[in-house]
Amino acid sequence: MTYQPPTALPRDFIDQEDVHRALVAHDFGTVFRLARERAGISYSRIATECDIKPNRVGELAKGIGRITTFEKIVQIADALRVPGHVLGLAARPWETDSPGHTSEETGQPHVRRRTILQAATTTGLAAALPALHRPEPPRRITPAYVEQLRARAARLRRLDIVLGGGDTHRVYLAEVQHTKALLRDAVFTGDSRQKLTGLLAEQAQQAGWAAFDGGRAREARSLYEESRTHARDAHDDDLYGNALAFLAYQELADDRRAAVSVARASCATITPTTPSTVRALLYERLAWACAVDGHAADTERALDAARDALDTAEDDEPQPDWSAWVDHTELEIMTGRCWTELNRPLRAVPVLTRALSRYSDDNARDKSLYLSWLAQAYLTAGEVEEAARHVSRAATLAYGVASQRPAQRLTPLITHLRPHAGIGAVRELLDRAAV
Repeated sequence: MTYQPPTALPRDFIDQEDVHRALVAHDFGTVFRLARERAGISYSRIATECDIKPNRVGELAKGIGRITTFEKIVQIADALRVPGHVLGLAARPWETDSPGHTSEETGQPHVRRRTILQAATTTGLAAALPALHRPEPPRRITPAYVEQLRARAARLRRLDIVLGGGDTHRVYLAEVQHTKALLRDAVFTGDSRQKLTGLLAEQAQQAGWAAFDGGRAREARSLYEESRTHARDAHDDDLYGNALAFLAYQELADDRRAAVSVARASCATITPTTPSTVRALLYERLAWACAVDGHAADTERALDAARDALDTAEDDEPQPDWSAWVDHTELEIMTGRCWTELNRPLRAVPVLTRALSRYSDDNARDKSLYLSWLAQAYLTAGEVEEAARHVSRAATLAYGVASQRPAQRLTPLITHLRPHAGIGAVRELLDRAAV
């Protein structure tokens, strides 16, 4: 007989609207409170079965703090017998096909769109979305058709705003493989082969970025190198320079001086016809490499060049979609990151604070990362409480995003904050991290 914990929630309780809403939102404090009030399950039993300190359960029930770690959410699901799909998890081993708890396809009334979106940020895009539709290509590839594919690439690029590389990597890699197949097998008219080769360079960069974001560094490097080759073959200097910028960004982890050299080479591809956002992107990547390598003067010069590129842009100047996201807010964020790396918190904090006030929480991964640099700047300045507050905010935003980079940034900051556990904000952060 399957073990049934004493904290197992009745099925009709889980199906109550406010309970279901709290579960989907991972508002476990509300769930604990309602479980005691309506199902008679004590906080002490919940604490025992979920392996949470009793006082912590009480705090959560009062709305103090949140459960954010994947492991603890899984443990709560098992202790309360909450079906995995409600929490955005895969089906749990103890689940059965009992009535009222089937999948959305078989009519479960409470598996709504929000749950599916929750799954997309927790268990991966491939598990939450169907295969992306791709129309059959024409018999002859024309420049107009390549532009249709470029528009598709632009639409797919928007996934990176809300999803991490762990989710998007397969999607972008599939686009690369499809374009390679076209180049190998299709018949081309005019300069459509060259244009499609340029698009392949663009797609390989996007796939490389997703691989890097998802922790596949070796694959990312290979895709960047591949992109550089395709950009060269397509005679696309802008994409060639961006491939070098990507390589420089990744090289910083292994050889900072080499990374600066590669970043300088990327900027050497700039010509009078280079679009302003491309110029700004290449210069800000050079600034970042210089900052990580500890060269303040070179950093400032590169940031000035990036700012000048944006300030002198014509209103009607066409920009490639892959660099159109570079604006003054993005440059302010990079400026703050650079000053943080150079241990200049008095410069970093104001510019990061100003820029992040305009940055949407919908860009959860990126905002989490940028908040980590603001936290680091506060920590460098000795403002421990502010540092802890921003680390906590960053951790909340990063939850469920399939990217390794937020954790890589936040874990060392939490370690540096541990000696200050006597401060309330730090203690609360450490308690959250321990749950």
